[in-house]
Amino acid sequence: MMEDVIARINELAKKAKAEGLTPAERSERDGLRRIYLDAIRENLTAQLENTYVVDAQGNRHKLQKKGQSPEES
Repeated sequence: MMEDVIARINELAKKAKAEGLTPAERSERDGLRRIYLDAIRENLTAQLENTYVVDAQGNRHKLQKKGQSPEES
């Protein structure tokens, strides 16, 4: 599925450089880009949720969100 989205984004990018896009094609491109970026963010979030930091004593701690204290997790 994601390969199809990327392929279509690339097709629209080539067409935009060559001859320009219609408003409908621009809207389609924007929607496809949003789908792609949402998938990237979702994958990165999942990866970071499974990331641990090992301290000097060898203890593993889950990676915290920026500005969040360990007690808030």
